[in-house]
Amino acid sequence: MLSFFKKIRTESESEGRVNTVRSVVVGIDDVVHPSLAEMGYSNEEDLKFAIFDLLRTIKDPEKPQTLEELNVVSEDMVTVYKVENGLVPVVRIEFNPTVPHCSLATLIGLTIRIKIQRHFPQILKLDIYIKKGTHATEDEINKQINDRERVSAACDNDNLRKLLEDCIKEDD
Repeated sequence: MLSFFKKIRTESESEGRVNTVRSVVVGIDDVVHPSLAEMGYSNEEDLKFAIFDLLRTIKDPEKPQTLEELNVVSEDMVTVYKVENGLVPVVRIEFNPTVPHCSLATLIGLTIRIKIQRHFPQILKLDIYIKKGTHATEDEINKQINDRERVSAACDNDNLRKLLEDCIKEDD
């Protein structure tokens, strides 16, 4: 079970006295997630279009075009599943690599993940996949771009981080 520590303020703390802080373990099921309305979206379609607007501007690592211009991403490749009962919105993004043996498909998936995570600091569950049958090693790449530890390790690499930033940055 996933959990986190929540700081509980005691009565004496609120009155200005210093006391020891108590920590309480709160289960992941006890966390209240923001609704789409609280995130500023009226429905799943609004969130889908906002996500696609971000994806369309990502630049290809090797070419001067954007992912939209190269048909790597399109509106129909973004799916936002209906959010019910205060659960986390699940967003599935598929992308087409430019060629079946694209050596930078993992980097493209990573740029998609990082850009979405930066622009949606609210809690979203992102599932990012290469479209079925479009890449020779799609299973391995899908595993890499959806593994939190691998993504974190990739972002710690200075050279890779610079390349990511170049792909993500917006033109003025």
